[in-house]
Amino acid sequence: MKNAKKLVLAAVVLPLTLATTSAFAFGGGKGHDKGPHGECGMDRGMWRQLDLTDAQKTQLKEMRESGKEQMREKHKEQFAAHQAERQAMQDQVNQLVLADTFDQASANELAKQMVEKQTERKVKMLEKQHQMLSILTPEQKEQYVELKKERMTKCQDKMQKHFSK
Repeated sequence: MKNAKKLVLAAVVLPLTLATTSAFAFGGGKGHDKGPHGECGMDRGMWRQLDLTDAQKTQLKEMRESGKEQMREKHKEQFAAHQAERQAMQDQVNQLVLADTFDQASANELAKQMVEKQTERKVKMLEKQHQMLSILTPEQKEQYVELKKERMTKCQDKMQKHFSK
C-alpha cells in the first residue's frame, strides 16, 4: 500500500511542481503571449485590429518598455532568491514523495503554497492587462471583447481537434 500512496501522491504533486517550476522559470521570449497552440492569448495582432490612436499606441509602447525595464531590474535583484526558493520547494516535494509514510497535512500545505505563488503571479498579470486595457475607449473595449471571443473560439476549436486525434 505504501507504493500505491506514493504513486497517487506523485500523480498529484508532480503536475503542481512542474507547473510551479515552469512558471518560475518562464522568462518570456518570442511568442510568450500566446497559448500552447499559437493564437490563444493576447498578442499585438489583436491590438492592431483595435484602430488605436497614435497617443494610445505611444501609451502602450511606454507601458511595455516600462514593464521590460522593471522585469530586468527585478530579475537582477531577485534571481538568486527565486532560485533558492524554487530549490527549497523542490526539496520539500522530494521529501514528501520519498518519505516512508505519506503526510497528508504536509502535502496540503505544500500544495497551498504552490497555488498561492501561482495566484500571486496571475494577479500581477491581470493588473498589467487592466492597465493596458484601461487606455481603450468604450467602443474599443467592445471590439476587444468581440476579438477575444473570436480568438477563444478558434483556440477551443484547435484544442478540440488536437485532443480528438
